[in-house]
Amino acid sequence: MDIKFDIKTIMDTLPHRYPFLLVDRVVEFEKNKRIMAVKNVTINEPFFQGHFPNTPIMPGVLVVEAMGQAGGVLVIQSMPDETHGKMIYFMGFDKVRFRQPVVPGDQLMLELQMLKVRSNAVKMAGIARVETTIICPRVEGIRCLKIIRRSLAPASLAARINSSLRKVNTLPRNCLASQVHPIKDKISVTAK
Repeated sequence: MDIKFDIKTIMDTLPHRYPFLLVDRVVEFEKNKRIMAVKNVTINEPFFQGHFPNTPIMPGVLVVEAMGQAGGVLVIQSMPDETHGKMIYFMGFDKVRFRQPVVPGDQLMLELQMLKVRSNAVKMAGIARVETTIICPRVEGIRCLKIIRRSLAPASLAARINSSLRKVNTLPRNCLASQVHPIKDKISVTAK
């Protein structure tokens, strides 16, 4: 059964907001199977100011991000209601290629399907296209979604960063990751 989502439902599902919300509408959705979403690309997008002013092209990394956000909608809307409110993070993309640029006025179609579902990760495959032109051919292995409770995400990420830095002996035990400041390609550490 096909289900459609408007922008309000998408905003209720994803934590992203303008200018980084890259899914405008879901035109097809099959729970635990597939999604087809739309990103309307307009000249008003903030990234066109610098990429590139005289020849505006949507950055490829944002095409991939849009695919990931569509995948996020698929995963979150497929989860049981009691698991809603969890944060979804990317784990990786394999075999990403771009065939054509995406320019203002294009309607980017994002098609993703679930391949494997585990308790804390989902593997998907997908394509991005404009009309019948494939922009980003079948991306295999979108190992992109790890489920973490939204309320604990910042603290757990900071703990993981501190743990990783301690393992390579670059951060004294009495420091926090939030106190590490990059300055001119170096890291200076502020002690508690």
